[in-house]
Amino acid sequence: MDFQIAILRVVYYSKTMSQLDEIDRRIGARIRIERESRGWSLTELAERSAVSRAMIHKIERGESSPTATLLGKLSGAFSLSMSTLMARAEMQQGRFLKKEDQPVWVDPQTGYERRHVSPKSDLPLDLVRIELPAGADVPMPASAYAFMRQLIWVLEGQLTFLEGDVRHRMSAGDCLELGPPTDCVFKNESGRSCIYAVLVLRNA
Repeated sequence: MDFQIAILRVVYYSKTMSQLDEIDRRIGARIRIERESRGWSLTELAERSAVSRAMIHKIERGESSPTATLLGKLSGAFSLSMSTLMARAEMQQGRFLKKEDQPVWVDPQTGYERRHVSPKSDLPLDLVRIELPAGADVPMPASAYAFMRQLIWVLEGQLTFLEGDVRHRMSAGDCLELGPPTDCVFKNESGRSCIYAVLVLRNA
């Protein structure tokens, strides 16, 4: 029985990794589409995003998994929210999105898990569920917030959100509206995972 359980775990892990690899490939392809639709070279996107040309090339080809911070920089360069960029990469149009069909992406650097909850529709908003592991921190550049308004609602655990020089210590049930665009950091300084929802009102 233990052997059977171990085999099932390996199969599940392999399937999950395959799904994540496919998401990375779709994200890379979407970044290339966004760049080429604007007539930008790799060098121009690198200059606008402060991400190296070599790294963008690897991401577009699906040879490297982007981190959450890199995706924030790239989406900001396109004048898109990170949620909009990823929704364009991951989702089909429709008003109903079952849980098993909600795209899940994991930051390879921190283990930050992002689940896109809301359907892709004409509504100018995205609802995202984030699980931030204990001890993890994810910085985001001001450019990632320049084209949207955003609410953060903590569902479980504790979140420390650094908004420029302002430090917000948030517990379950707390909700914060972000101010003007500034460099931010999501930090989990506790000993267990933090789960929070992000509601993004997008302009693109």
